[in-house]
Amino acid sequence: MSKKEKKELAPVQEEKLNIPDDEVWTYKIEGLAEPQVGVSHKNAKVKKIIFVAVIIIAVSLSLYFSVVALLNTGKLEYKDLGNDQYELMQFSNNGLVKDFTIEYTAEFHYDEDSAGLILSGGSDNSDSSGFSVIYDNAQPVSSIHEYAFDCDNTLEVIRIGANVTNIDVNAFYSCWNLQCIYVDDENPNYCDIDGVLYNKDMTEIICYPIDHDRYLRLKTGYARMEDGVQISNLLDDNGYVMEELWGTTEKYDEVFFEKYNMDVRTYVLPSTVEKIGPLCFNYANVVNIYMPEGLKEIGTLAFFNDGVLNNIYSYKTDTKVTETKYTGDESLGLVYLSLPEGLEKIGSDCFTHDRGLRYIYIPSSVNHVGHHAFWDCVIKEDGNLVGLAEVNVAASKEDFESGEIGSPWLAKYDYMLFKKAIPVNYNAQRQEIQ
Repeated sequence: MSKKEKKELAPVQEEKLNIPDDEVWTYKIEGLAEPQVGVSHKNAKVKKIIFVAVIIIAVSLSLYFSVVALLNTGKLEYKDLGNDQYELMQFSNNGLVKDFTIEYTAEFHYDEDSAGLILSGGSDNSDSSGFSVIYDNAQPVSSIHEYAFDCDNTLEVIRIGANVTNIDVNAFYSCWNLQCIYVDDENPNYCDIDGVLYNKDMTEIICYPIDHDRYLRLKTGYARMEDGVQISNLLDDNGYVMEELWGTTEKYDEVFFEKYNMDVRTYVLPSTVEKIGPLCFNYANVVNIYMPEGLKEIGTLAFFNDGVLNNIYSYKTDTKVTETKYTGDESLGLVYLSLPEGLEKIGSDCFTHDRGLRYIYIPSSVNHVGHHAFWDCVIKEDGNLVGLAEVNVAASKEDFESGEIGSPWLAKYDYMLFKKAIPVNYNAQRQEIQ
């Protein structure tokens, strides 16, 4: 046979099982499991019952928690301080309370036969929806506990009554939608300036609400109210509504953007302020801050994660400044680019994560800088470090380090294998405003 010729293969013999047609589904082949067609599996009924029971329980729990969530009217906890005084310990929102007054102890009530929104105010309130807030005028609230409103995502306005004489610095921590805190004029210890919380004599600013810029957009004409809902007047280049303006577009040039920042994201501290309280501006959208000479302390975490903070200005004036809206340098006297002369203390994590900062000047009066005060204020873009790429200090290295300096306090770029400490320019001269 030639190598090119194909070798013939023997035909495969088809094997057939000699199984009667009426036994094909029950025939047992040695070594294989017996067919189960028409035969009940062991414990099949029990397993089916268990499966159905699990499904019923799961559905029931789902419905239960859905109903509980629907009927949840929040939670208010108070502590009896004696002498007919109470402390608000915890406010748990049900996702519907946007405006709440702290003056007397209160209870949330809900009529299960109806649904709707919770009302709030300084007296008993209810409506046909079934929700109500009932105040006990015999139980005045004099204190607000730390983290009482911790991480609330719904509240927009808090009203503090005349009875409240003590507010913990952490009381309003991370209230993401809080726009304004208003204080009764008769309160002996606290006041507000256009919804920003101060102590009574305005020597300390206590809380700049995280979402205060939303209130300012409405106030300055960048938004409007329609059927109780705030609508932005800002439109992108395609005509779609923008909640806020983060930079220039074809529609909004540099001049417009600068005006927007001055109207909405610039804040002037009154000339009476001597202290910026802990957490005061944390997560706030403030681009420019004006600090008065006379400011002595910037508290712990005061500007923590204010990622848009670009410029820190200080001003020196012989006249009293109470207007917090920037109206020009003329109303502030001498304005310069720096932390204010006379400042003594910069708290820990004070400017942490403020990557928008481009310049900082620390006057020689500063004798305390907390740990991580300028941490993570620098990032890498296109191979270069940007942000707070250097720190300028008026004092000599020896004089500066003789104070209380936390370790580490400097901004530092630290990502994976790339690490770079930020240089410090001692005996530096203050940069002039361009």
